[in-house]
Amino acid sequence: MRAILVPPVLAPEALDELKNWLAISTPQDDVSLTGLLKSAVEMCEAFTRQAPLEMQCEEVLAARHDWQYLSTHPVQAITGVEQVLPDGTRSPLASGSYAVDLTADGGARIRLLSPFASGRIAVQFTAGVAPAWNVLPDGLRHGIIRLAAHNYRQRDLDAEKPVPPAAVAALWSPWRRLRLA
Repeated sequence: MRAILVPPVLAPEALDELKNWLAISTPQDDVSLTGLLKSAVEMCEAFTRQAPLEMQCEEVLAARHDWQYLSTHPVQAITGVEQVLPDGTRSPLASGSYAVDLTADGGARIRLLSPFASGRIAVQFTAGVAPAWNVLPDGLRHGIIRLAAHNYRQRDLDAEKPVPPAAVAALWSPWRRLRLA
């Protein structure tokens, strides 16, 4: 449903923080550690249902006149809306042809004000709790570091453990968005 147009930037400070946590001083594991950090950021989003670091995204929705919510949270800004024609070509919609509402809980919704022939629209937006690693709230940042460190230490073990570990879940729980079923 969501496409990431520009992924979140993982600052070099994140790798330095992870290496410090693991007491690693050589660069030989930097590639694998960076991969573990990216995976931990994705797990953080899956657990909290909020993108921790800012990224540029797109969601394609049905072209409807009622309000439709974007599935990604928290949305910082809607940066564009395009009509998607049946053949896949796109054309930007005029700002007066749709309404956007950024909700207090970090969500966003959109509705069309004027009809058009296409059955879909593409909404581009910026989403994320923090614009950069160094301003990410401590609980989220420390949980990401701990999960990446945990995965690094468990890489050669076959034992299945709950992911994220309880300590990481405790750090992320205040940020978790709950859904009513």
